[in-house]
Amino acid sequence: MNPETIPPADAGATNTSAAATRAATTGAGDGDVLLRVENLVKYFPIQSGQLIPRRKDFVHAVDDVSLEVRRGKTLGLVGETGSGKSTLARCVARLYDITSGRIVFDGHDISTISARKMRPFRRDIQMIFQDPYGSLNPRRRVGSIIGDPFAIHHTASGAERRRRVQHLMELVGLNPEHYNRFPAEFSGGQRQRIGVARALAFTPKLIVCDEPVSALDVSIQAQIINLLADLQSELGLTYIFIAHDLSVVRHVSDSVAVMYLGKLTEQAPVEELWAHPRHPASGSSWSGTCRRRSTRRRAAGSTRAVPRPARPASMRCPI
Repeated sequence: MNPETIPPADAGATNTSAAATRAATTGAGDGDVLLRVENLVKYFPIQSGQLIPRRKDFVHAVDDVSLEVRRGKTLGLVGETGSGKSTLARCVARLYDITSGRIVFDGHDISTISARKMRPFRRDIQMIFQDPYGSLNPRRRVGSIIGDPFAIHHTASGAERRRRVQHLMELVGLNPEHYNRFPAEFSGGQRQRIGVARALAFTPKLIVCDEPVSALDVSIQAQIINLLADLQSELGLTYIFIAHDLSVVRHVSDSVAVMYLGKLTEQAPVEELWAHPRHPASGSSWSGTCRRRSTRRRAAGSTRAVPRPARPASMRCPI
C-alpha cells in the first residue's frame, strides 16, 4: 500500500494516546515490558469497480493505539464486535502488515522487518484462535497438528517429535494415547486444548488468546480459563486475552484495555476498571451502557446515524 495514499492520523489524538499509555504505567520500570505498541494504525482500503479497481476510502480498523504488556502478566483486551481487537492482535503477531506506528517486542522493533527476519520471533509469539475446530485441519491427525512447529523450525523429528507432542498433550490435559486421532473425534473443549498445546510448542514469551472461550459452553469456558491460568503460573507466560465481556477477562487479567471503533478508549488495572469505568464502552457487558442508550434514543425517535467503518465518527457514543 502506498504510504502517500493513507490519510494521516490526527497528531493531537496520537499525543493523547501515547500520553495515556505512559500515565497508565507510571511508576513501573521498563525492564519488565515485553511488548510495547506505539501509535499503531491499520487501515484497510475499500475499492470499487471490477475491471478497474478504484480506491474509495479506508476502513479504520485500528486507529492510533498505544499500550504495553508486562512480562508474566495478562492484558485483557475487550470491546464490541468490529472494534478492532482481533486486527490489533494480528498486527502484534505480524500476521498483518501495519499502516504506521511501532511494535517493540522484547526490546526488538518488529514493526516492518521482513518475513525471514520475523521467523525467529514466531517461536516467541503464538496465537490461540476463537474457533477450536476451524483452526485445526480436519484431515490431519492431532499428533501432526501439534507437531507442526517442530517440523517448520526443524527442531525435532521422528520419535523425539512424538515424545514432545505427547508431553504437550499431557500438559494441557489430553490423553497422549490419542496422538493419532482426528480433530472430529474430540469435543469442543478438547479441540481448544489442542490449539493451546500447539501454541505451547516452544514455550513462547507471548500468547495472544483471540476469544478462546467464546465458542464454548459455560462449564467448558471455566476449564479453559483455569488451564490458561495454571500454564501461566507454571511456565511464566504472558497473555493478551481478547473477549467481548469484562466479566470473563476479570478473572484472568491484571489490567484491561477497552477498544471502541478502532481506538483505545481506556486502560486501567482490572479491579479499578470494573469498579469505576470512565467510558460508556467499559460496561460489564456489551448489552450495557452504549446499547441501552442507543435503544433509548431510537425509542425517542432519534435519527442519529450509526458510524460507518470507513468514517468511525463517535456517533454511537456520548463521549
